[in-house]
Amino acid sequence: MRFRLLLCVPFLLFTACLPSSPSKVIGVVPKGAGHVFWLTVKAGAQKAAAEAGYTIEWNAPTLEVDASRQKDIVDSMITRRLAGIALAPVDRKALAGTVNRGNAAGIPMAIFDSDVDTPNRLTYVATDNREGGRLAARRLAEVLGGRGKVALIGFMPGSASTMEREAGFREEVQGSFPGIQIVVESFGMADRAKAMAVTENALTAHPDLAGIFADNESSSAGALQAIKSRQARKVKFVAFDANEQFIEDLRAGWIDAIILQDPYQMGYEAVKAITTRLTGGVPPPHRDLPATLVTLANLDAKDLSPLILPAAQKQLTKGLH
Repeated sequence: MRFRLLLCVPFLLFTACLPSSPSKVIGVVPKGAGHVFWLTVKAGAQKAAAEAGYTIEWNAPTLEVDASRQKDIVDSMITRRLAGIALAPVDRKALAGTVNRGNAAGIPMAIFDSDVDTPNRLTYVATDNREGGRLAARRLAEVLGGRGKVALIGFMPGSASTMEREAGFREEVQGSFPGIQIVVESFGMADRAKAMAVTENALTAHPDLAGIFADNESSSAGALQAIKSRQARKVKFVAFDANEQFIEDLRAGWIDAIILQDPYQMGYEAVKAITTRLTGGVPPPHRDLPATLVTLANLDAKDLSPLILPAAQKQLTKGLH
């Protein structure tokens, strides 16, 4: 008997190290993996998967503008027939065919953060991005007294989520605040240095620039660097998404306001939709998550803590790779 037990030990150790069966793995493919935002999405996705007895396979392109690499990642998951795939498309058109292939293969395809140009998706879970853009426009109009020149620093052409934010910003300015002029619209292309450069160009071309809205984390970081390097405290700046530095700079007055999303809930709901389908349920086809305006006045509100406090973000992403 003792000899049999000794034989079993290495066998058990070996089987414990085997990868999970593809039928119990859900692929999660964000636009990138370097920002706290995406790691928080991952934490929510892992929570939903674990609740239903699944694990996730997390993979993303190195650059958030690399649609080709993202397609390759998803195609591999489809070929290996993972149980489901949750995808944040880099480009709404470029990833449409990939989503169609997954759907045709019988794999539930949940889309999160940014939409895709095909109806062949299980669900779409995202922030109400158009309202996020409107919130930014209303805040700038408020602090500028309804008058002044502003710049819009976007992400990249083709990204559905940020295009919605840009559209919401324009609509609100043009429809409600005729005294506000959008004099610059540029893209940071997921590159902080590029976002910094286009913001510096805007400040040079328009010395009387009164406000800036940057509609994603990398563009916000680059725009912030430009504002600080020019000591342009008079320019009212609204950022999108949070990190520790943004919170410090909001307290210091470099940032006037931040538009926040709930990335944990986004990841959770996207994977939850897949596990619901896999267990015979019918998930909602669309989930809009609210955008939240944060200023110095409500920064320390308890209900905002999970979204903005670095300690909460670190706890959510502890041990994730």
